[in-house]
Amino acid sequence: MQAKVYVVDDDQGMRDSTVWLLQSVGLEALSFASGQAFLDACIDDGPACVLLDVRMPGLGGLAVQQLMKERGLDLPVIFVSGHADVPIVVRAFKAGACDFIEKPYSDQLLLDSVQAALERAGRARQSDQALAQVQARVDGLTPRERDVFVPLAQGLNNREIAERLGVSVKTVDLYRGRVMKRLQAGSLAELVGMAIACGVVPALM
Repeated sequence: MQAKVYVVDDDQGMRDSTVWLLQSVGLEALSFASGQAFLDACIDDGPACVLLDVRMPGLGGLAVQQLMKERGLDLPVIFVSGHADVPIVVRAFKAGACDFIEKPYSDQLLLDSVQAALERAGRARQSDQALAQVQARVDGLTPRERDVFVPLAQGLNNREIAERLGVSVKTVDLYRGRVMKRLQAGSLAELVGMAIACGVVPALM
C-alpha cells in the first residue's frame, strides 16, 4: 500500500513546497490548511505519518496531536515550527511525537525524518496485524481448550490443571497438544507470550 504523508500547515507556500518535495521521491502527500480540516479527513487506513505545524490559527499542532490520540489515530507525528521553544518541544515529545524540526529546514533532513516515521508506522501496523491474528486464534478455542489454555499460561503443570478441572492428566495432555496446535505455538514460552499479549493473563503474576 502506498505510504501517505499528511502535511498540515497554514502557510500555503510551505505546504506547496513540502508536498512537491515529498511527491518528488514517490510519496503520496495530502495537504491541509488547518488542524480541523486534517482531522475531518484523516483515516488510519495504511502506513502514514503527519507533518504538523505547531502554531496555526484555531487548533494548534499540540491540540491536534491530543485529538488524534482521543480519536485513536495512532500515526507518527513530526512537528515543524519556526518558533520552537524548549517547553513546546518537551510537551510534543512527552505526548509521543517522533521528531521536531525547526523551520527553515533542509530537504534531506525532512525526508530522513519522514522515512523514519513511515518505517515506525509500518512496524506498528505489522505488530497490530500479528496481534489480531493471535487474538483470532485465541477466540477460536473451544471452552474446554480455553479451560486448559488459561491455567497453562498461568504456570500450572498438567497434574495441577487436571486436579482443577476434575479430569485425568492424560485428558489435559491431549487438550494441551490441541491448544498448542490451534494457537500455532512452538513452545510453552511462546504460548505464555500470546496469553499476555491478548490480555488472557497479566504480564506480572
